[in-house]
Amino acid sequence: MGVKGLQHFMDSCCPEARVTVHLREMAKRQRVCTSTANVPSATLVVDGMACLRHWYTCKDWVCGGQWREYMDVLKGWVEAFTSAGIRLVFFFDGVVEDQKRQVWVKRRRRVNGEISKMFRHMKAYGEQPGTELFCLPSGLATFTCFALRSLGQNVFCSVQEADYEIASYARQHGCMGILGQDSDFLIYESAPYLSVAKLRIDSLTTVMYDRQRLCRAIGLTATQLPLLACLLGNDVVSEEQMQHIRNNAIATYRTNNPTPHRGAPQGQKVHAVSQLVSSLWGREEQEPGFIPQSVNLSAPHRELLKKGVRSYLLLGQDASQRGDISAAPSAFEKHVSPQILKACREKHIATEGFMVYSVVCQGVIDCSNTLEDEEDSELLPQALVYKPCRQRMYGLLLLRGHEGSSVDLPAIREWFVYRGNPLKEPDMVHPVPVRLPCHQPSLDLLWFGTGPEVPTLRLMSFLSIFDCQEFSDLHGDIEDALLAALCLVTYIVLQVQTLSQEDIDAYLSQAVCLRLKSPDELQHIKLPVLSSRAVQLGSLYVRGLGNLLGANCASGSPLPGAALMPWHSFDGRLFHSKYLLAHGGTEAAVLLESDSSCLSLFIRLRERLRETCGKRGRVLRSRPHAPERGPRVPPGTGYRERHAGGTKDWRERGETKGGHRHGGGWRASGEASGPPSECESRERTWQRGHFNPHPGSYPYGHDGGAQNTSRPQIQSRGRTHLNRGRYTAAPRQQQCGNRCSSSWS
Repeated sequence: MGVKGLQHFMDSCCPEARVTVHLREMAKRQRVCTSTANVPSATLVVDGMACLRHWYTCKDWVCGGQWREYMDVLKGWVEAFTSAGIRLVFFFDGVVEDQKRQVWVKRRRRVNGEISKMFRHMKAYGEQPGTELFCLPSGLATFTCFALRSLGQNVFCSVQEADYEIASYARQHGCMGILGQDSDFLIYESAPYLSVAKLRIDSLTTVMYDRQRLCRAIGLTATQLPLLACLLGNDVVSEEQMQHIRNNAIATYRTNNPTPHRGAPQGQKVHAVSQLVSSLWGREEQEPGFIPQSVNLSAPHRELLKKGVRSYLLLGQDASQRGDISAAPSAFEKHVSPQILKACREKHIATEGFMVYSVVCQGVIDCSNTLEDEEDSELLPQALVYKPCRQRMYGLLLLRGHEGSSVDLPAIREWFVYRGNPLKEPDMVHPVPVRLPCHQPSLDLLWFGTGPEVPTLRLMSFLSIFDCQEFSDLHGDIEDALLAALCLVTYIVLQVQTLSQEDIDAYLSQAVCLRLKSPDELQHIKLPVLSSRAVQLGSLYVRGLGNLLGANCASGSPLPGAALMPWHSFDGRLFHSKYLLAHGGTEAAVLLESDSSCLSLFIRLRERLRETCGKRGRVLRSRPHAPERGPRVPPGTGYRERHAGGTKDWRERGETKGGHRHGGGWRASGEASGPPSECESRERTWQRGHFNPHPGSYPYGHDGGAQNTSRPQIQSRGRTHLNRGRYTAAPRQQQCGNRCSSSWS
């Protein structure tokens, strides 16, 4: 969040503190200045979280992510800096500190509202919303860390507040600047703050927010900036807690300055609080973290303010600053060895692992928003779908020596965003033992063992987390990315009882076909309609890859990490196209693009999935879902115009249309978008399940109305229901504990 209102003040009210800079020239000057300091190149520290929206420039964002295209964007972005002799160091948020949990919750609720609007728009207008409802694909932050590492970059995952670690690193290593979009970087006494929002990658120019010029403009010293930040409001001291101080300051300012400052009211607020801070201080330098006694605060608020001010003190600035986080006790240190604790932290910082540090060292795990339709009660939220595998992963990490005992059983605090979870408190989730033919191996053996039996133990532990032990014989026989995809899809089918044969065909066919596609081919896939159900299934899959990644790390990495990356097994547009074809009754040969080797592999994977599901009593059936085919109507169009009919066929327009909707079709509503004979013909074709099997054709030419209701409604066979605002799934899957909830990020 940064300092409340300060970024806007800098951009709108304080032009003297904004300086356009050429990063190439800055780098040259930096190399000259550090030529005797054994610094090989100019280093720019990058706030990765702030860059995500600027990196993800792919046209499609609702379908689950255009991961190969995104990889090309990252590669080009990195090359622009390295060609200029600029070394990049990336930082990503690795934890949510307790003091910022409520800020995190507030943001998650806000984004949830935006996602709901996105789904409503898609179902109403049959297309991806505009940029005003843009939402990053699920899992983007997680996989971007690994993407940058694969490009040879230095990437760090924070073990405390990321802004603090970024500023500390830049200060300690004499970096040329911090590239981000957070006004906190103005408050830290560190490297220059450079705007990623103003960055022009072609010319490597951007805006530098000059700290000293800001101080001169508002009449403060650099030492006073932390107090200003806290009084304005930041992640430690909320805006509401200092409201009375600001109100008094603004009243005094307006009395003394009857002519409003430019940029009012934001300009007035910053200037008013700045004058207050200046009046409380003598001109002499004060000790770091000093809070003048004349500030009218209660004792608790004074302590909070002091804590907020000291949060800006970096290493070496004050003896009472944040201590060495590595010395902090682990949440479950008695359950694992010191070597495991050390390895957890090292892997986390180097972004070589995922989830295990949060579980073992912190005992808490969180997951941000996922593109899920809260109005679709048929599909479980991903938090609950993956809860059983997370519990088994926790068991692998923590339950060595607890076999059959519930005494002192650890519990993980989970913060997950999903429908029915108010996020007022974490869900307490207990580990579940993995089911192995032998006793559960120790974590030390899985992670550090070198014996001949260890690789098999690692693989079986990994597969057991997803209840897919039968697939062990496929290891080494098919590509690792396909084995991971098969494992994930099988797990999803076992957990989500409403998934159909068509869904499985879509998942597996896109995983098989993706290997043959170039990024350019994937970008040019044409989608005649959009299905909100397919959007949610795409996000469900990508979140599943994150769980695969965590389980792989917990198991000692039996699979290479690259095999679990989405750019090797998932593309949003490709999956969406396969979904539409599969649910339109397209034959398998066409679904696999008439490639005999792909078809053979697809059939093999599908048969193994069916066999495994059959052993567990899960019977797959055909259940086609007709997507929404409502006419494309711009917002604000009246009822008569919206329901007038006569819309041209999508094949004539070449436009992307539609989305999934439950409800009556054009017959039920008495409305049709084309001649009745044409609509009736399509309806009969849909009922029979026979369609033009051409790879470039889709069975959805009908633009008006929703899913037709002349076909019997297919009832969900899964025992899924909503209980007290929470989801509950089939008991046989041990889906939920007492509170039926979950979380990871």
